[in-house]
Amino acid sequence: MTATTGDDEPRKPLIAGNWKMHHDHFTAIQYTQKLSYLLTEDDYELVDVVLCPPFTDIRSVQTTLESDEIPIALGAQNCYFEKEGAFTGEVSPLMLAKLNVSYVIVGHSERRQFFAETDDVVNRKVRAVIANGMTPIACVGETLEEREAGGTDSKVSSQVVNAFDGVKKVDVSASVVAYEPIWAIGTGRTATPEDAEVTIAVIRAALAERFDGATADAVRIQYGGSAKPGNAAELMGRPGIDGLLVGGASLDPEDFGRIIRYGST
Repeated sequence: MTATTGDDEPRKPLIAGNWKMHHDHFTAIQYTQKLSYLLTEDDYELVDVVLCPPFTDIRSVQTTLESDEIPIALGAQNCYFEKEGAFTGEVSPLMLAKLNVSYVIVGHSERRQFFAETDDVVNRKVRAVIANGMTPIACVGETLEEREAGGTDSKVSSQVVNAFDGVKKVDVSASVVAYEPIWAIGTGRTATPEDAEVTIAVIRAALAERFDGATADAVRIQYGGSAKPGNAAELMGRPGIDGLLVGGASLDPEDFGRIIRYGST
């Protein structure tokens, strides 16, 4: 089921570009301007677009979006869960909120894999993002070994329930979940649209069981895992997929623009 608003109207798809550790702030400005030239008012009417640059680019992208009145939301790739303190190298959600960041990716598989983020850490970050008036994009997904062992459903269900532990229903319903099978991140391999839709249905069912059906229906659930112009239309054509979290294919504004336009059809 596609995410709905409280009035049972379908909510717009959300397509987010995660640049990961790419693009300096000069390139980020040029990218943002070029992407804005490629998109039309119709695109913005049909799709919510988010750019998630590295921390060093956020201020530059913010200034470009606001000065040129570009209707693209600003996102961040991560944050810490404390407001301030002796946490060298970390960035707080309060700092991001002051830069008008709207979305924060939380629990990306690369954060879990390379930086040992646990479900508890992800949950604390989700709650901190919400407390500072931003929307979390909570990522869940299974490894190839877990998938081959038949553990996909239990893995993603537990991850999504743990991510929103202690979160109010109204805040859960306004959040975003990204299903990103770990075996498809940066590998060129992609879950079939059918597989993605089935697993997204499992995620929504887990949210419904933990909270309620209306809350689960309101959550936008994206697919993320080697999404690109060549498969965006087929993925977005599945009624259970509410958007895309795009990694490598978002690094080029023309490629990302094509994905956004596929999402608006």
